[in-house]
Parts: sequence; structure tokens; C-alpha cells
Amino acid sequence: MKLIIAIVSNEDSSIVMKELVKEKYFVTKLSSTGGFLKSGNTTLMIGAKDADIDAIIKVISEYSKTRKEMVPSSIVREFGFVSTMPTEVIVGGATLFIVNVDQFIKL
Repeated sequence: MKLIIAIVSNEDSSIVMKELVKEKYFVTKLSSTGGFLKSGNTTLMIGAKDADIDAIIKVISEYSKTRKEMVPSSIVREFGFVSTMPTEVIVGGATLFIVNVDQFIKL
């Protein structure tokens, strides 16, 4: 058995969860915040049989889309003034951690 920890953007989390549940996978949702952009994201915990890993990854990758977003960027100028200029970054997608589960107990 494996535990998939999937970090997805808030914008994609509802559809990812809906599609995983539709395929009969159990999902636990945790709210979280990213460290780089300080924006909200969702962490999904999915318990899975080894044989289901590829199918789960396929669902997550299909519904977790990357997108471009403009974010403020602080730049220090030669006179010590700080200016905010927007910078384009790619956000979204998913980050997955797949770990072995030694024991699973449901009470």
C-alpha cells in the first residue's frame, strides 16, 4: 500500500477530488499554503494499492493544469528605493510524494 501526498492549486483541487472520488479512490483534503508565492493550495492524501498508483497519477495530471500568473517582484534600485514590478511565473500543476505505508488501521 502507498500514500500519495498531492499538492495542487486551490483552483484545481475541487475537480481533482471529484474525479478521484468518481474513480472510487478515497481522498482526504488539507488546506495548505505554499512557501514561494505564499498562495493557498490544497494537499490531498490518497491511500492507494500499488496497482492503482499509475491511474491516480493520470487523473491528477489530467486535472492539475499549469498556468502563467503575474506576481509582484521587489527590486532594489541604485538609490535604495524598492519598486514593485510584476513578474510572470508558472503556477499550478501538482507535486506528488508517494510513500510506502507499513500499516493502515481504520477504526
